[in-house]
Amino acid sequence: MKRFYEIDPWLDPFKSVIEARLNYCNDREALITGGSKLSDFANGHHWYGLHRTEKGWVFREHAPNATSVTLVGTFSGWKEEERYRLLRTDDGDWVGEFDEGMLSHGDLYKMNVRWKGGGGERIPAYATRTVQDEVTKIFTAQVWHPSERYVMKKTSPPPPPSLLIYEAHVGMATEEERTGTYREFTADVLPRVKNLGYNTIQLMAIQEHPYYGSFGYHVSSLFAASSRFGTPDELMELIDTAHGMGIRVIMDLVHSHAVANTLEGLGLLDGDPALYFHTGARRKHVAWDSLCYDYGKPKVAHFLLSNCKYWLEEYRFDGFRFDGITSMLYYDHGLGSDFVSYKQYFDGNQDTDAIVYLTLANKLIHQFNSGAVTIAEEMSGMPGIAAPVSSGGIGFDYRLAMGVPDIWIKMVKEIPDESWDLGYLLHELTQHRAEERVVSYCESHDQALVGDKTLIFRLADKEMYFSMSLLTPNLIIDRAVALHKMIRLFTFIAAGGGYLTFMGNEFGHPEWIDFPREGNGWSYKYARRQWSLADDELLRYRFLNEFDRAMIAAGTKHGLPQLQMTESITVNNADKIIAFRRGELITVMNFNPSVSFTDYGIPVKGKFRIILDTDDPLFGGQGRIDSDQTYFSMPDHNRYGVTAPHHLKLYLPARTAIVLLQEKIKTISDL
Repeated sequence: MKRFYEIDPWLDPFKSVIEARLNYCNDREALITGGSKLSDFANGHHWYGLHRTEKGWVFREHAPNATSVTLVGTFSGWKEEERYRLLRTDDGDWVGEFDEGMLSHGDLYKMNVRWKGGGGERIPAYATRTVQDEVTKIFTAQVWHPSERYVMKKTSPPPPPSLLIYEAHVGMATEEERTGTYREFTADVLPRVKNLGYNTIQLMAIQEHPYYGSFGYHVSSLFAASSRFGTPDELMELIDTAHGMGIRVIMDLVHSHAVANTLEGLGLLDGDPALYFHTGARRKHVAWDSLCYDYGKPKVAHFLLSNCKYWLEEYRFDGFRFDGITSMLYYDHGLGSDFVSYKQYFDGNQDTDAIVYLTLANKLIHQFNSGAVTIAEEMSGMPGIAAPVSSGGIGFDYRLAMGVPDIWIKMVKEIPDESWDLGYLLHELTQHRAEERVVSYCESHDQALVGDKTLIFRLADKEMYFSMSLLTPNLIIDRAVALHKMIRLFTFIAAGGGYLTFMGNEFGHPEWIDFPREGNGWSYKYARRQWSLADDELLRYRFLNEFDRAMIAAGTKHGLPQLQMTESITVNNADKIIAFRRGELITVMNFNPSVSFTDYGIPVKGKFRIILDTDDPLFGGQGRIDSDQTYFSMPDHNRYGVTAPHHLKLYLPARTAIVLLQEKIKTISDL
């Protein structure tokens, strides 16, 4: 396989740097694994933590700075007892074996850790179940070994040719003002995702986090599925049910930083601040108030790699969206950098140990499950981030196209739609590095957070509250609904491999996201999804929901948005018309706010039929286009009788888009 940097001449000056990284990666892998296979090495979760044995239980923790470690919990009245004291091994591990009856399913426990000059109660690093006290809000570990466990029965669907992601948060997936559950998500949301046609669900906030309002990004217990939403078995049931519906499930994996809390987190597990994290200036993330892992330490690499394998193995997740990759790649976390020069990827600001870790993580994940998918949340455009490890890359299957929503926000917020540069938009929506596939999106959870605005809110503003009813005609809403469909269609059809939406945004959810916090009186009003709006026959939300379903169905049937060449056919900024081809489909869009065109010529030859029309009454349109008609291109003749190339003559109403399928011509009479 050709190396990714051999196909980009702009990388020629940096080949030696890239190859040095690759050699360093190979050396580090050999050092860390001792020459064993990565999938055999990343088994820390089978060794550390609490495990059932034939005689009872065994517990292990790596805490080399500790002078004593004792398990305390409901079984000991939260007092230290000699029989729960752990013994130290030569390599800094602490081990305890406990007879039957000394620990039971449901018991709450922590480690009482002492070190020179201090001590305190700590949650084990490999704890697979933690719960929060409703009164004190303090987290503790919990023994989890019920007499009957949920047995996963369904086989994971194979990787789809196009990744269609429904980004979701279990806790805010209920319409009621409270925290939703795994069970409710399984019963209420999975059928919606299936109906919409998305083939992958991306679950947020699964790893345990002390502060609900962090959206799951300040993780404390990496191996524990958040107990806010239910039990481990209920999460297994959710994933198993999704698999039975033909839907894959990936999770947000947060290895870019960790919560700074010492009582719940790993920051001072054994009194040594350097056990898992950097010390000095590199310890605290300057923007996130969190701790930064030291990826150069073999024990840290083992811990994080084992975490990757754990979620694949224990819960059968189908892959990961790695959070905060840009922050990992650069010593300055990429803050304030514009990344307009290739030199910025190779100027010494790169954390080579983090690059090694990410490369090994991708290698491990695909080694353990060849069908697993990995996505990098990466905004700098680091060359090779989404190139296979075998070609010298870091190994992600996709990069999240984080610039796309920024473009749409800029367009909607700063530029009247009658002034949009359509050629610029087509370029920005289709650009990516030659070696990578990208997941495009108009808006994710980021654009819905309090302080920001979703697309529909930017387009409609306060009219959302008064005029979404079919009984209340409103020109502002008409514009908002029309552009909402066109923006999503443009992004979807032009995407370079995958597409994502955040739950509710597909039907224009009217509210932002704001988790319960002191500043809003701990309210859940904006930490939920109002599904009933999409189901109400008298509201326009259902039109947007139905359009999203039809768009996904059309793309799935015709092989989009998997990576294909995008061919620009027509770009007319004066008329506000753009047409482009992808595969067997041609998309024609009229962004003109007031002018409809009759017999508008698109320079293509052939026979066509419309498979998707934003003006369809089913999607809240006016039904001005005849979608049942077959369209034929015709040669143009000038007044001198000279035949010009074929053109497809179309009726293009203002603020509408159509997708045409080119059909095979059976006879010459078809033209």
